Amino acid sequence: MPDEGKMQRKEFINAKRIVIKLGTNIIRNEDGEVALSRIYSFIEDISKLVKKGKEVILVTSGAVGLGKKKLNLDSTSEEGVKQACAAIGQSRLMSFYESGFGVYDIPIAQILLTEDDFSLRHKYLSLRTTMNKLLEFGVVPIINQNDTVTPIQSGSINTGMKVNFSDNDKLSALVASELDADLLVLLTDINGLYTANPKEFPEAELIKEVESVTDDIMKLGSDASEGGRGGMKTKLEAAKLVTRFGGKVLIANGKVPYIIHKIFDGEDLGTMFLPSKVSLADKKRWIGYATNIFGGLIVNEGAKKAILEQFSSLLPIGIVNVVNEFKQGEVISIMDENNVEFARGMANYSSAECRKIVGSHSNDIENILGYKNYDAVITRDNITELI
Repeated sequence: MPDEGKMQRKEFINAKRIVIKLGTNIIRNEDGEVALSRIYSFIEDISKLVKKGKEVILVTSGAVGLGKKKLNLDSTSEEGVKQACAAIGQSRLMSFYESGFGVYDIPIAQILLTEDDFSLRHKYLSLRTTMNKLLEFGVVPIINQNDTVTPIQSGSINTGMKVNFSDNDKLSALVASELDADLLVLLTDINGLYTANPKEFPEAELIKEVESVTDDIMKLGSDASEGGRGGMKTKLEAAKLVTRFGGKVLIANGKVPYIIHKIFDGEDLGTMFLPSKVSLADKKRWIGYATNIFGGLIVNEGAKKAILEQFSSLLPIGIVNVVNEFKQGEVISIMDENNVEFARGMANYSSAECRKIVGSHSNDIENILGYKNYDAVITRDNITELI
């Protein structure tokens, strides 16, 4: 009788398009220097996957840390220092990948991304087209957040603003989601998801499989380890996003020798996150997860129920308040009266227009505004519920 667990693992790793994310603490050793042997082992394993016909996208951290080490800095908290370190470290990082993949005659491409590359739909569609063409040519795209041009935050961001990614865990999830990857592999410095933080509770047990990233699963996340911006919490958020569009996620320990080879050889390593049975269409994914949010609408309980249970459009009569400024066509938050975001949608009217028609019947829109483009402020097809 076949081993059902082994069969399940075999099915889990059966992927054509794979996104692999390497964390900062995997790229560097304990002294903060480049972990050359580890990086080259990743390159060797990835090269073997590519030669077998797999499409592999690599999301890599480490530029800021390498730049910081090169400058002998203790901190990057001073304004502009992180950006400067990223500029220095990125070239060092790519030199390792260029030389390593060159040994196997595999071309690579550097792609540095900012929020706008996902938030602005025309940029996102262009990125998607380019990435698909690179993979068609057998290239390994190497992606990092473009920290050098990331705006310097001198204070807190605007109330109600939500950025689509602030770390490479979320970035890798967006890449996997928007490029229809079959599997996202997150390599970190821990074996996977545990029942508790194993650094604090040695008796904690490794969770081998997660069917759904529920609130209880999210509670098992912890803050970032020293040297990185992510942590188990951001990895769980990434897993929640990817599995919702029908992709699979594996969190495993990147410090295990030849971990990538072992994973795709079927070894029972890490924590598997199973895909959702109902996945989102491309546009719904983009609306729900790939855009920066600068404004929103607060709606009453009736409108919330209609959206979540009856899959209705959002009509002006259900709106209670308007948050911040936004233009027609921008993606905005839909929040309940406790300011809890439960959905996102593409607005048919600007914030100024919405303020004029708050609480009104759709039949009165033309009388109030002098025109009417839509009965709904957000139509059903342009709403994505957040789970």
